[in-house]
Amino acid sequence: MASYDAVIEIPKGSRNKYEVDHETGRVYLDRVLFTSFVYPTDYGFFENTLGLDGDPVDVLVLLEYPVFPGVGVKVRPVGVFNMSDEAGIDSKVIAVPAKDPRWAHITDVDSIPAQLRSEIEHFFEHYKDLEPGKWVKTEGWGSAEDAEQIIQNGITKLAEESAH
Repeated sequence: MASYDAVIEIPKGSRNKYEVDHETGRVYLDRVLFTSFVYPTDYGFFENTLGLDGDPVDVLVLLEYPVFPGVGVKVRPVGVFNMSDEAGIDSKVIAVPAKDPRWAHITDVDSIPAQLRSEIEHFFEHYKDLEPGKWVKTEGWGSAEDAEQIIQNGITKLAEESAH
């Protein structure tokens, strides 16, 4: 499985929703989550991709310890959490550090601990509950191959958009 560059926007354990301004590279506080939930993993995006929602492809990175917003991490995709929200399809690729032996045993979504999968699913089912006009529909899990396809589609979509 290939490795990719992920940029972390939100560290695990944060209620702050940060966004990177892709023109300036600056990290901005978008909002504090309206619910009392915290992100269950580090959250970010894959560089040089464009997802179906018009933003870079999202990634949840499983790490021992959270990192700072703006930090790059070489990751290996292991699955995808499928969901949609008020803006459309918004799937989250799940990835682990590419060369960290502590994560070598995680190779597909089924090897992610069941408790962590439940926490991710619960978080995304409810993190927008108190935000007016926002909603989320969770749609289950996909394989490492599905995740790889989402990333490759994102690379292709960005190249096509850039050519116009």
